[in-house]
Order: sequence, then C-alpha cells, then structure tokens
Amino acid sequence: MVKRLTPIKSLNGTIKVPGDKSISHRAVMFGSIAEGTTSINGFLTGEDCLSTISCFQKLGVAIKQENEHVIVEGKGIKGLQPPSSDLDVGNSGTTIRLMLGILANTPFTSVLTGDDSIAKRPMNRVTQPLKQMGARIEGRDSGNKVPLQIEGGTAKGIHYHSPIASAQVKSAILLAGLEGEGTTSVTEPVKSRDHTERMLEAFGANIKNDGLTVSLNGGQQLKGTHIEVPGDISSAAFFLVAGAIIPDSLITLKKVGLNPTRTGILDVLQDMGAQITYQDVNEESSEPYGDLVIHTSRLKGTIIKGNLIPRLIDEIPIIALAATQAEGQTIIQDAQELRVKETDRIETVVNQLKKMGADIQATEDGMIIHGKTPLKGANVDSYGDHRIGMMLSVASCIAEGDTFLSNSEAVAVSYPAFFDQLNAITKNN
Repeated sequence: MVKRLTPIKSLNGTIKVPGDKSISHRAVMFGSIAEGTTSINGFLTGEDCLSTISCFQKLGVAIKQENEHVIVEGKGIKGLQPPSSDLDVGNSGTTIRLMLGILANTPFTSVLTGDDSIAKRPMNRVTQPLKQMGARIEGRDSGNKVPLQIEGGTAKGIHYHSPIASAQVKSAILLAGLEGEGTTSVTEPVKSRDHTERMLEAFGANIKNDGLTVSLNGGQQLKGTHIEVPGDISSAAFFLVAGAIIPDSLITLKKVGLNPTRTGILDVLQDMGAQITYQDVNEESSEPYGDLVIHTSRLKGTIIKGNLIPRLIDEIPIIALAATQAEGQTIIQDAQELRVKETDRIETVVNQLKKMGADIQATEDGMIIHGKTPLKGANVDSYGDHRIGMMLSVASCIAEGDTFLSNSEAVAVSYPAFFDQLNAITKNN
C-alpha cells in the first residue's frame, strides 16, 4: 500500500502509545507456561504480538483477547499439546526465538515458520546454545533459517557466554533452563534488556543476577499473575523525535515504560539537546513508567556507540532522522546488529533518507550523518519494516512537498494506531 504523506506545521497534544511489544510477548508466553490464570492489561494488539497468541493457541492454550485485555489459562509447560499445524510467527523475531527456548522442554516435535523477512533472519544464535542443552533442531542452512523443526525433551543446564548482547538469546536459554535440569546461566558482553528477568520474578521464579551474568535453577514452575503493560518506549521514540524536530510542537506521552535497559533513546536525545521532562514517574512497579513531555528543540550532533547500543538498538532509525536535523556530525558505531533486523536497517535507513536529501552514509557497523539538512518529499519504501515506515512518516512531516510511502501497512506490526494518532495532534492552522 502506498500512502501519501504531507508536511505539517506543528504537533500539539497528548498521546497514549501502545503497550510495550517486548513485555506483551512475554506476558502471553509466560502466562501460557504458568499454572493458573494470567490477566494482562495494556497488551499491544499489533500483528507481532497477535502471532504469539496464535502460536500458543495452536499449542492448546486457552487465550481470550478483547482489545488490550488478555486472559491466559495456563496449564504449565507440561500442559502444552503437540500443534496440529506449523507455528507461524509472522514477522516476529521475538516470538520464534523465545518459543524455541520454551519448546526445548516439550516432549513433541514442532515446526516454526514465518514470513519472507523471518526467512532471511539468522536463528543459529539461539539454536546453537539450545542444541547444547539437548534440543534437536533442524532447518534450512543447518538450522540457521526457517522453517525450523524442534524436538524437545528435558533441557540440560549450561553456562553460556553469549558473543552478543541479545535479550532474545538470553531469554531463550533461560526459558529452556527454567524447567530443565541443573543450573542455567547466561553471561553477556553488555547487559541487554531485562524484561525476561523481571517478568519471571513476577511469575514467581527465583532468578540470580550477578553483574553481566543471570542464572536460574531448573525445575521451577511459574504461577499465573496479573501484568500491567506500560507504553512502549520504542513506539514513543517516534513522537519524541517528531516533537523535537517539528516547529512549535508540544507533545505529552502517557505512561511510557522507563526500564533502564531501554531508555538509551532518552539519554541520547537529551545529550543532543532535546527538551524532555518527566512527570508522574512510578518506580514501584516491576516495570517503571512515567509521562514524557517533549518540546521543539535545537539539536546538536553526538556519538552513539559501545554499551549504549543495546539500550536503543530499535530506536536507531528514528535517531538517524533526528541527526539529520541536528547541527554538526552524528556518528553511530557498534550497531552491526541492525543488519539482521526486519531489514538491513543500516542500508535501508541510509538509502531512504538519501532519497529525501539527507547527508548520510553507511559504515560496516553504523552510519555517519551530517546536519542540519533540509529534507524533500520523495518516493520511499518501508520494505516491510515497521520502524522504517514510521521513521519515514515522521521525516515526511518536515519535508518540502509530498512523500509517498510504499508498504505503509508494515506500521501495523507494532503500532496500528500510529497514523491516526499523528493526525489527531497535527496542527496545520
């Protein structure tokens, strides 16, 4: 679908961003393998999270969803049933990688598949450690690409030194070890987002954190609970940047998740000079949250690298747009993980923003952006990547002339109401 996007004068209003994608996935997954009922409020109704619900329903879990409210009737991991058909994860890398960890402890065979984007994404970062734990996994490219067939059993605990900081890798291994034998530990080079650890504790698991190592003992049974899902900071990021770069703008974002492993976007924008204020912050919840207020700001270039990257990896496309409107040079390094997302996000971001007149170049592990550069309307493409689609939509707001966005429907993967909310706070008078 091609969507025509026109420039706007300013943004002003209040937005409740959709529920956190990472937390929504995990709430359904952990509720499905827990004993008893789990209720979820604030669930993200995007296509990725709906794929997670569909997969667990195929595994015999009773799940009722009404908009942002979900009820999961868990029967424990031993209550999962052999699926009668392939488990289709759609476009969701989180679904397939975490499910592989859960299925490593099931006494039956499952086949996981996905869309064209998932078919290109590497899975050996998860399948290799799971094989070390005893799971039998086969698939294209020696088990690196879908479709993947996994035959589980009883996972054996390992101490895995992950070569990359990846919450998906860490989570898959911990989920395999949860009901396995012995102790399972994961050590990362840099701490990745910790939603899994926080939520496992909320479901009653005993987790040990020691610096960059997280571990748990096998044989633990989760108990159903209630989960409140805060707003997704990755979704809020698009409006944070829009509010900073569009003239005469003032936006309030309600109840946004403020997990410290996810707030790199706030650190970077504030370092660039963005005027962000915090209101009604709640740090008592297992997942902290608060309101964010963003004003039009004068931005300056910065350097983004090292330990900061895992805390904002999904926000780099929109940070790149912000950098085109910042004075001076912005350098992004150590972000080679972007090349194995829904698209090669380094090449896609650079190529699409160049079409709009940005002074930007790709490097092996990131990009270099020179600002401040005026943008112009162009024919651009999300290539089926929701974050690219939203970034280009924000870019169109400050471009001269109309922009035509191909594959705009990809935005629904994580933010179905994005265009409606953008229109609701647009002020063109």
